[in-house]
Amino acid sequence: MTNLSVTVGSLRLENPIMPASGTFSEDLAKIFDIGVLGAHVTKTITRDIRGGNPTPRVCEVRGSMLNSIGIPSKGVDYFKSEVIPFYNQYDTPLVVSISAGSADEFARLCEDVSVPGVAAIEVNISCPNIEADGKAFAMRPSTTEEVMRKLRSATDLPLWAKLSPNTGETTEVALAAEGAGADALVVANTLLSMAIDIRSRKPKLGNLMGGLSGPGLKPITLRMTYQCAKAVDIPIIGCGGISTVEDVIEYLIAGASAVQVGTATFIRPTAMVQIIRDLAAYVESQGLASVSDLTGSIRDEEASDGIVFLEAAQ
Repeated sequence: MTNLSVTVGSLRLENPIMPASGTFSEDLAKIFDIGVLGAHVTKTITRDIRGGNPTPRVCEVRGSMLNSIGIPSKGVDYFKSEVIPFYNQYDTPLVVSISAGSADEFARLCEDVSVPGVAAIEVNISCPNIEADGKAFAMRPSTTEEVMRKLRSATDLPLWAKLSPNTGETTEVALAAEGAGADALVVANTLLSMAIDIRSRKPKLGNLMGGLSGPGLKPITLRMTYQCAKAVDIPIIGCGGISTVEDVIEYLIAGASAVQVGTATFIRPTAMVQIIRDLAAYVESQGLASVSDLTGSIRDEEASDGIVFLEAAQ
């Protein structure tokens, strides 16, 4: 039997495929057996109830999507009373994604969701930090370290730090997260972007700007995955533009231990199921003992630093 199981820190997953936060809900259980996934990742929750950003919240761009949902949330009490019991029907590990506006709020929420039924906590440090003029925690190593240290002191559960592509300090931020206690890195969130309607001359999103996801994001987050995997010793979960098994394989070769699928699920709700099947077929066809043999198997010996890539682009 094909071995698709992987480990992400202390967690063992039956396969490396899981949803990206915000692209998955309990309703998908009506369409396919969500128990086949490697992990379940909830929509990001906040401590209090939130309504989200003004509409329109989503628009298409060429080959990808922009969203400015604004993290609407039913709050932590609803999560504990309704969401956890639903997912406890499955043996699949449950990962809760959390967001907050300050390091102390993050720590309090982290403590609140560290309850039975939760296997790991994904911390969305790509969200705005009200104590740093609204710049995301993951924009800088210093703010990343501060929030992760407080989160680490608030829970014994595995912490997955979700990084931002909106930084020029990718490896520094990754190292700061690792040093402050992250057990894994999710690389990465959406890229801040914009689209304009040329007829009305108005932005296509009610919040003016939003996050780019889908195939257009993949080369950026794949590069980040490679850089982070070279820099840190904790597992990487690749995220960004994954819609086919070929995308998954690229991320694994670049250094990811597992991946998250997002926008593709909006287009094909069963995309993750097909990817799992295709991945099993690929592993078997390559004669691999395990899918984990792919992780970090990139042949980059001749490109020992970034200069080779920069010169090739000139």
